[in-house]
Amino acid sequence: MIGNLFVNDIRIKELNQMKAKLSRREPCLGVSVMYFCPQIVEIIGYLGFDWVLLDCEHGSLGESEIEQMAIAGRAAGLSVIARPQTNRPSDISAAMDKGVDGVQIPHITSLQDAKRAVDAVKFHPFGKRSLAIGTRSSRYGINHKLDDYVSESNSRSIVILQIEDKEAIDNLESILGTPYVDVFFVGPSDLSQSLGYPGKASEPPVKDTIDHILSEIQEKGLTSGIAGNFTSLKDWRGQGVSYLYTHLNTIIERGASGFL
Repeated sequence: MIGNLFVNDIRIKELNQMKAKLSRREPCLGVSVMYFCPQIVEIIGYLGFDWVLLDCEHGSLGESEIEQMAIAGRAAGLSVIARPQTNRPSDISAAMDKGVDGVQIPHITSLQDAKRAVDAVKFHPFGKRSLAIGTRSSRYGINHKLDDYVSESNSRSIVILQIEDKEAIDNLESILGTPYVDVFFVGPSDLSQSLGYPGKASEPPVKDTIDHILSEIQEKGLTSGIAGNFTSLKDWRGQGVSYLYTHLNTIIERGASGFL
């Protein structure tokens, strides 16, 4: 029993490291992976990254594959974030049940969207997530009381909301007021398209909008996030962004170019 408690305490501490760093606005560096490969997740962990994003929105990952890659991430010391296919509560809670540490939820355009997303991640009294014992996230119910699982999950789960639509900008003030959100993430690609400049996130109208959103997040004492390449991420960090990632393909391309 003492051994179980010791292991559990260590596990909770590890899972809270990323959440704690984000709350202190410290940089958390990650890599986005779109296809099934647990070994790649392990490598990302051994290379020294803080976390990995399992992208189901744009990638080919299924639910069982999320679970296997989450196991690999935890073994390599990574925090694991999943981006569900949609912002539907069923997609969000399904990802959480697979044992990921948090979710990055796409296309949040209103306060109602934001609240539904949080509800799908958090159990009562902070949300309405369906409660089940026996899932990987509850350690399969082994030596783990259901009420302990609820309190642990509510305290350690990470919620990232994506702001990437013109409608979201119109509702920015109310979205940023959503409780229990760890990161407000700006999606440059979809935002550029929504503003009429598809693929041109560095164009002044889009860049100015991104700067405005990030400034609003910072001024409210909240944590911001964004994705980019090696050069742009340095600039974003200079603006105080903490949740930062690039894509696996970008890392492979840069490494291959240097080698060739």
